[in-house]
Amino acid sequence: MADAKVRKANGRNKGAAFERDIATEIFLNLGIKLKRDLEQYRAGDHGDLIADDPSWPWVIECKRYASGTLCKPAWWQQVDKAASAVGKLPVVIYKYDRQPIRVVMELGVVVPTVGTGYLIETDLETFYLITRELMA
Repeated sequence: MADAKVRKANGRNKGAAFERDIATEIFLNLGIKLKRDLEQYRAGDHGDLIADDPSWPWVIECKRYASGTLCKPAWWQQVDKAASAVGKLPVVIYKYDRQPIRVVMELGVVVPTVGTGYLIETDLETFYLITRELMA
C-alpha cells in the first residue's frame, strides 16, 4: 500500500513538473504567462494550465508518462470537456520518456472547413506557429 502511495505521489510530482516546464516553454516562445490551475484537483472540467491573457485560445491538458506511443483517447475526452466548458480550443501536450514532446489538437483549427472530430498531432514549434496565427 505504501509503495502505491509513493508511486502516485511521484507521478503527480512528475506531472506537475511537466506542467511547469510547458508553461515556461510557452512563455519563452510566445510571451504568454500560464500558471497551473490547481482547481483541476478539486473540481472537474479544468485544464492543467490557464493564461492571464483572455485572448489565449487554448485549454491545455499536459501528460507525462514513462512509456507509450500516442495520445490516449481519455486524455482527449478530458481536455475536450474542459475546453467546451469555457468556450476555448482543446489541446493535449504530452511526453513519454526518451521521446519528443507532442501536441494534439483538432484538424479544424488548421483547416476550418473540416470541422470537428478529426485530430492532428504535431510538435511544439508547429503549435507555436498555429497559436501565433490564431492570436494575430
